[in-house]
Order: sequence, then C-alpha cells, then structure tokens
Amino acid sequence: MSTTETARTAQTELAIGGMTCASCAARIEKKLNRMDGVEATVNYATEKAKVTYNGDDVAVADLIATVEATGYTAKEPAPPATEPGGGAAGGADGEDADAAALRPLRERLITAVVLSVPVIAMAMVPALQFEYWQWLSLTLAAPVVTYAAWPFHKAAVTNARHGAATMDTLISVGTSAAFLWSLWALFLGSAGTPGMTHAFELTIERSDGAANIYLEAAAGVTAFILAGRYFEARSKRKAGAALKALLELGAKDVTVVRDGREETVPVSELKAGDHFLVRPGEKIATDGRVVEGSSAVDASMLTGESVPVEVAPGDAVTGATLNVGGRLVVEATRVGADTQLARMARLVEDAQNGKAAAQRLADRISGVFVPVVIALAVATLGFWLGNGAGLTAAFTAAVAVLIIACPCALGLATPTALMVGTGRGAQLGILIKGPEVLESTRRVDTIVLDKTGTVTTGRMTLLATHVAEDTDEGEVLRLAGALEHASEHPIAQAVAAGAAERVGALPAPEDFANVPGLGVQGIVEGHAVLVGREQLLAEWAMELPAGLKRAKDAAEEAGRTAIAVAWDGEARAVLEVADAVKETSPEAIRRLRDLGLTPILLTGDNTAVARSVAAEVGIAPEHVIAEVLPQDKVDVVKRLQGEGRSVAMVGDGVNDAAALAQADLGLAMGTGTDAAIEAGDLTLVRGDLRAAADAIRLSRRTLGTIKSNLFWAFAYNVGALPLAAAGLLNPMIAGAAMAFSSVFVVGNSLRLRGFKPLS
Repeated sequence: MSTTETARTAQTELAIGGMTCASCAARIEKKLNRMDGVEATVNYATEKAKVTYNGDDVAVADLIATVEATGYTAKEPAPPATEPGGGAAGGADGEDADAAALRPLRERLITAVVLSVPVIAMAMVPALQFEYWQWLSLTLAAPVVTYAAWPFHKAAVTNARHGAATMDTLISVGTSAAFLWSLWALFLGSAGTPGMTHAFELTIERSDGAANIYLEAAAGVTAFILAGRYFEARSKRKAGAALKALLELGAKDVTVVRDGREETVPVSELKAGDHFLVRPGEKIATDGRVVEGSSAVDASMLTGESVPVEVAPGDAVTGATLNVGGRLVVEATRVGADTQLARMARLVEDAQNGKAAAQRLADRISGVFVPVVIALAVATLGFWLGNGAGLTAAFTAAVAVLIIACPCALGLATPTALMVGTGRGAQLGILIKGPEVLESTRRVDTIVLDKTGTVTTGRMTLLATHVAEDTDEGEVLRLAGALEHASEHPIAQAVAAGAAERVGALPAPEDFANVPGLGVQGIVEGHAVLVGREQLLAEWAMELPAGLKRAKDAAEEAGRTAIAVAWDGEARAVLEVADAVKETSPEAIRRLRDLGLTPILLTGDNTAVARSVAAEVGIAPEHVIAEVLPQDKVDVVKRLQGEGRSVAMVGDGVNDAAALAQADLGLAMGTGTDAAIEAGDLTLVRGDLRAAADAIRLSRRTLGTIKSNLFWAFAYNVGALPLAAAGLLNPMIAGAAMAFSSVFVVGNSLRLRGFKPLS
C-alpha cells in the first residue's frame, strides 16, 4: 500500500489528474494544507501529491474529496511492481498507459492543425478569399474552437470558480471572444454577405465591427498552444522513468540451490533464507550474505567505490551488483521492497515529489494580464456606452480588446525557443528534458560532482610503473601483464590492458593460479612470477626494496591501488592502478567556476582517493565530501539547499539517481546508467564534463530567449490595445500584430542556432 501509519500520523500519496499548469498544483496544495492536521506537497511534473495527515481525524477519502472539490481528480496510485517487466518496472503496460494518456491531446492537436491552416491562409491571403470563403472558415474553425480547445475552456471555468486566472483563461476568453464575435458578424452583421473580403489595408479607422471576422485568430491560437502543450506533456510523461530504470537493473532470474539441486526461478519467487548461486559475470539477485566461495564484486553503481570489493563467506552483498570474480553461493537476507535497490527507488521518487515545481512564466504573466485585459474591456464598453456611441460600436471596441489580447505568439514563445535550443543542444550532445528545467539553470550557484565516471573515466587504469635497480620496465610489464591477462579481476585486466598498450603482444602463462584475496602466480617465459598484494610476496619470503616500499606507500596515500611484482625469488616492481581522471575534467572545472558555480566533489570512494582526484582537477580540499552512501548523497544535496544554495548535480550511476532527482538541476552523463539519465533534467551525451558548462550556458541562453519571446509576444498585443479600446482596430491590424509578433518570436528563437561551445 502507498499509505503508512504510526500511532496518529499517516502518510499517503495521491495520483492527481486534470492539472494543466504549475498553478493548478499550487492551488491543490493550498486547499489540502488548509485542512486541519494536513501537510501536503503537490508536484505538477510527476502528477502526485504527498500528504502527511492526522490519521485519527482525516481519512484518505477526505483528502480525495478536497482535491475533487478543487476541480481535479485524485486516487491512490497502484503499488509499483518489484519484478522487472511489470508495472512500474517499465513493461509494455506502462508504455501503453502513457500512450493512452497522450492520445486525446494528440488527436486534438492534429484536428487543430489540419483545420486551422486553411483558415489562416484564407484570412491572410486576399487572393484565396472566394465568394463564400467566410462560411468555409466558420465550418473549419468551429471544431477547433469547440472540440480542440475544450481543455482550455474547461480549465478556464475551473480557474474562474476559484478566483484564479492563468494562460488557459487568456486563451479561452480570447478565442471565445473572437469566435462569438465572428458568429455575430456572419449571422447578424454584414460579414456573411457573398463576396465579402478582408482587404490587406493597415488603416486606422472606426468601424461597427459588423463586417469583421476573427476566425483565424481563434483557430490559430488554439493550434499553436496545443502544440506546445502536447510536446510538454510528452516530456512530462517520462517523470517516472527513473523508477522504471532502477527496477530494471535487478537480475530477472536466479539459480536457487535447494536440496543440493540447482533450479532457475524468477527473482520474484526468491524468499529470505534461500541459497542462490552467482556465477562470474552475473548480477547478484538480491541483498544477502556470502555462505560459500570468494570473489570480487563491482558495486560501483551503488556505492561509487571505484575498486571492486573482495568478498568471502560471511560478507554482505547487495542486489544488482556484479560478480566479476569467482563462483558465489549467497543466502538471501532481504527480498522485494526491502532491498537496497528498492529503497533507492523510493529515494528517487521522494526526491522527485519533493522537488518544487517551476512556475510557468506564461502563467505568472497571465495571472496579472488577464484581469487587466478583462477590466479594460469592461471599461471600454462602459466608456463608449456613456459617450453615446451606440451598443454595437461599444461592444465592437470591447470585444476587440479581448481579441487583440489573445496571445498568438505566446503559443510559440516557449515551444519555438525550446525546440531550437534543444535541437542545438542535441547537436552538441546536450539533451534538455523540458521548459521547467531552464528556470533552474538561472539560479544554480553550486555544482556537486560525482567522482567515478563523471570526473574520472570510471575504469581502472595502469597509471605508473616503479622498477627496482637493474630491472627493465618493459620486461616487468610483459611478465606481469601476461599473468594478469589470465585473471578476470578488473584490476588485473587494467594491468593487462596497460601492459599490452605499452609493450604489444603478451606471452601465454603456464601453471596459472589465483590466490584469493592476494593476487595471482604462474610461470611466464620460464620465470616464476607473482603479481598482487605485498602479503603475497611475504608468503614467499620476499620483501620490497626500500625504493619500491616508498613508491607503494606514496601510491596508497594518494588513494591508488599498489600491486607488487616479483619473479625468480626477487621483488622487481610496483604498479600503480587507479580510476584515471578524464583529460578534460580540469578544464571543465575551470569553466564551471567561470559561470559563477562552486564545484563540490561528492563520492562514495575513500577520502584519500577523493582528495587526490580533487587536487588533480582543481577542487579545494574543503569542497570534498567522500565515503557517502546513496541516501547520504541525497542528504548532502538537501543540506546544501538548506544553506540557501541552488544546487546542480552531475552524476552517472545508480547511486546518483536520487541525488540527481533531489537537486535543483540534475545533469546526467549519457555514458552512465539509465536510472541516472532518467532522473536527471539534462543529459550530457558525450560523457565529457565540459559539456556540463556548455549545457548550463545553453540553458541560460534558451531561458533568456523564452523570456524575451514572452515579453514581445505581449508587447505587440499590448501596443494594439489602445487602438482596440478606441474602436480603431480593423482585421488587418489585428492580423498584422499577431503575424509580426509570431515572426519576431520565431526569428528570436532561431538565433539560438548560433550557440557555440567554448573552444
């Protein structure tokens, strides 16, 4: 269940339906919080309300009734499926539900576009105005203004009942005024006369409005704004994809050992206490304890630790981590919703629900603009009636005020800038999820960087070779690399890859043996070779010379893994292996600072490694936070936000997903896991940290373009309001105002195509 209770306090999550903008979420939140003993947060992006309430006095039904009384729908969401492929795990059912939710909006959009294009063409091009063109325009525009624009009218009525005005109100009032006035002019005025045309004249003269129709304004605005709403809704539907990606990470089948027999069953059938087998290269099915075997486990996606963890009987292991070494038998200790992976999924969801929804600029402007326009229309009507101009002339002027206020360009302001900005971003390897993301980029002042896979390559790399006197480095690499090449351990593979890169083809070893937890041994080109920890050499009564001992200590102090190499009874070299810093990371940190951001390194790796990496890229020691678990990463982001900072987070692993969702701006490396990518607001396809700086610059530029678009979209219309109030507005001036504002908005947006990353 999604409801959990203590003695008096209960908590539930409601799925909210019918919201059209961020102000809807704010209204629902306000109504819920007015209830006694209720604290609620409503997220427009995820369409969920998280409510804490007094379980003795308030029931879930009361919460749902309050939401419904506000004009929206509410229900308790179905619990997520824990096995891959079902429900929240991202199967076909979830995808079908998303498609079904978008289908009505897509159908309205197609209807509006197909029918609006000829209406606009006939109104703006006199050559297309045949004898009965105005009646064809009415026939085509009527379904657009009624069926296609129905969501705007419905939202406007809901807003009006609660004394609010949003962009929906402005669209509904403007399109309704334009359509109803056109009906009056066609049926009761002279606009229905065969052969009537709208001559292309930009003259300013008083008219009774009987020959003026504004069907192209009503249809065009509806089509433009529906297009923007559709693409926004399609983006918003991905809000739960982070949870799906997380749940997909787990193993799907598991080999259970029962009565000495091995049996493969779905993970959903695994029970606490069962013993299951994990072969090399397989994911561990669930949280458990090793009862047999030893191996190295790659837990980097959960912990951020770059070096695989050696496990032996008695050690705890975590579900969804990768067994990269030997065969293990594990006893399941936690299954289903109790596992660490499931808890991380809840962390991501909580972070998404708690993230303040960005208020849409258009709604904020509309909240002031709509009442002003309506007041001006009423004042215009009263003024002309008081001056004896006659009822028809007075209504003409008043309705003209409402029509010219209808924001044709407003429907283009956000979608065009976002389309051009995101298109240019895609060319540069930057994917922007939606318009809400952009407002966050303006405010961020702190950027938290995951280490493994973000600042570093995320792969173990041979960084240095220290040799004893009279020892050839090439021979060290050839012998050590040949032996390590036979091992599956990630550190061994790093040594083998580095050796092959430096000395070429490696010989084949003989009598190879893995010494669990210590290293490997074997015969290479007639030499008895040992490669591994210092303890392995000690077991063969060998010690590192003073020079190699110092090199080993220095490497470990810097957080690197030191590997001793010996053959024929003598210690010959120390190899340094570590997760290498990306070549572009120092430059990226400098660019982020130039944008006014404070970089902070946050990692699950140990402090020595973290400080070594920080020093290499130019991050101050006091801005290094190491040895943190996934839930701790979320807490760190919350703490920084509590200090008044606006936080951006860059990460690539499952362990970063919840923190990416919690941050004001989440930037996911496209080379990372699906869970991180889905939880982020921006995706950096190239995996180059310099793209983070470019992404923030591009997002800020796109936001600036949207703001200027919104300003001019209103400015052109506001400039014509005095003409409308004076009764001097003819259809061509109305059409020209809308056309010029739209052309400006599109042209201004196209300037984003010239955005270039810093060289």
